[in-house]
Amino acid sequence: MIRLTRLSGEPFILNADLICYVEERPDTYITLTTGERVVVRESMEEVLRRAVAYQQAKHLWPSSAPKRVVTDDDQSEKS
Repeated sequence: MIRLTRLSGEPFILNADLICYVEERPDTYITLTTGERVVVRESMEEVLRRAVAYQQAKHLWPSSAPKRVVTDDDQSEKS
């Protein structure tokens, strides 16, 4: 979910998984998979940044290299 602002200034939360595509002409239009279109104050780049951050938070796109998991076998090798 990402927080955005309608042109009227009203903030709202959008399920970023429903974004089909984003256009800037010059207002930013977000077309959802449902066919609904939403116009927001944020730039296309800002919508993209927030949508990517949302996906990273869901661990779909790791933001860094995966961390090594220490297992019981690793622990016994050090002893």
